[in-house]
Amino acid sequence: MERLNEFRLFYNHTIHPELLRMERKRKRLLTLLFLSCIFLILVLILQIYVHILAVTLILLIFVGFYIAYLLYRIRAFKITFKPNVINLILDFIDDDINYGKLTYEAKRKIPKKDFLKSALFATDAPFYEGEDYIKGSYRELTFELSEINVKEYSKVRNRLNYIFKGVFLVGVYAEKGTKGRIIVLPRDYQQYQARTVKEFYFKGGKPVNELMMRSFDKVFITLASRGLNVEQIMSREMQKALLNFRERTDKEIYVSFINNKVYVAVTEPKDILEPEIFYSNVSFDLLREFFEELQLLLSILEDLDVNN
Repeated sequence: MERLNEFRLFYNHTIHPELLRMERKRKRLLTLLFLSCIFLILVLILQIYVHILAVTLILLIFVGFYIAYLLYRIRAFKITFKPNVINLILDFIDDDINYGKLTYEAKRKIPKKDFLKSALFATDAPFYEGEDYIKGSYRELTFELSEINVKEYSKVRNRLNYIFKGVFLVGVYAEKGTKGRIIVLPRDYQQYQARTVKEFYFKGGKPVNELMMRSFDKVFITLASRGLNVEQIMSREMQKALLNFRERTDKEIYVSFINNKVYVAVTEPKDILEPEIFYSNVSFDLLREFFEELQLLLSILEDLDVNN
């Protein structure tokens, strides 16, 4: 809560002025779109009135180029909005002395091989897309995350089935930790995780729900390698953090610890921080959702660092 209050102050002093600047650009773009609609209607009326083939072709070419120009302006607004805002949020986070410089790349994504190594989703991921890549470090931990969208071909119907859509994080601890695996899966989606659980059992895993808090066990399934000190890695603080996030956001979260790496996947049905054209983007709630999700992911890394 304290961190959120600090972020609100940062928003008021630093992010809000940038949003107002982008809002002026949005309104100018909206005015251009409105005037363009009127102009194109007049062009259409002129074409109907003149009704000359050569003139019609010239007008069609002109209208085509003009529409392409409008689409370019809309795209230019969208691709500059998110990087501007995200970089400001990252500046706030990496002001903490424990964090190294956080960097953002709009078109980059977590490599597919890292997603497959997480053991959270039993799939070959033939359809794998992503964007909004963030990289950084926390003390001895380095991490990277991005939005990804994963699908696979249905065995029954000729279509792609949803596997995962949301934010995916990979954290790497500098020193080799305890060898073994832990995976934490949403209990509500147990029927969709049968392949994941089966593969984990095949590699020597077993349920360890009796070691978890009762409230945590009601929401999550926990599996671990035999002989692993589960309670040290899955601390009560981490369990509470995952539970609080799940209850507050109603988003599903998946976590795995494999040797010195941690993988976290948070479902997100919509594209976060995608700017609107016809509505104002000056909203603290819009940024708070992204900030809190990012903070949850980073808090898992912080807790992992403490327990190691």
